[in-house]
Amino acid sequence: MRFKELNDVTAHERRFHGTADRLRAADRVARLEVPRVIALSLAELIATNVLDVGTGTGIFAEAFAAAGLAVTGIDTNTELLARAIGFAPTAQFEEAPAEQIPFPDSSFDLVFLGHVLHETDDPLAALREARRVARQRVAILEWPYREEPVGPPLAHRISSVTVTDLAARAGFSQVETIQLEHMEFYRLAL
Repeated sequence: MRFKELNDVTAHERRFHGTADRLRAADRVARLEVPRVIALSLAELIATNVLDVGTGTGIFAEAFAAAGLAVTGIDTNTELLARAIGFAPTAQFEEAPAEQIPFPDSSFDLVFLGHVLHETDDPLAALREARRVARQRVAILEWPYREEPVGPPLAHRISSVTVTDLAARAGFSQVETIQLEHMEFYRLAL
């Protein structure tokens, strides 16, 4: 394996328990608007590296690498990490939860959380950790807060009001919310 496994990773109640194939289903990937999300994440930044928190199978890690960035991905699911390596072979992957990012302060120009904040056991801790390791920006992609036939149940989704409140409590100076066709995108300023 090309990723570091941490022995003290705790089990997360809300983490994704589906299959890698489900994450990579064509209809789901289309809903993610990956090229637009990458462009919005990097807009007005001079970035050389990115941390993809909750990388899953590496959909965004792969896209960030294609954009020329050095990519590191973390996830708590070793099976998904093993699949991510195949899709983003130049990236580095480690097993770690969003609430305990195993990197020094200000390690990454951009920290990206794609469909992971709603799965954390402690979203505030996850945002504090993202802010701690970010040098320039944190970007978040989340499901909209409404009942839909796709995606997680409403009880597992996070409203934009909650994201904004958590970001302020985590010490971010500004939250910009951008409504995509199927998702909500947030840019958080340090």
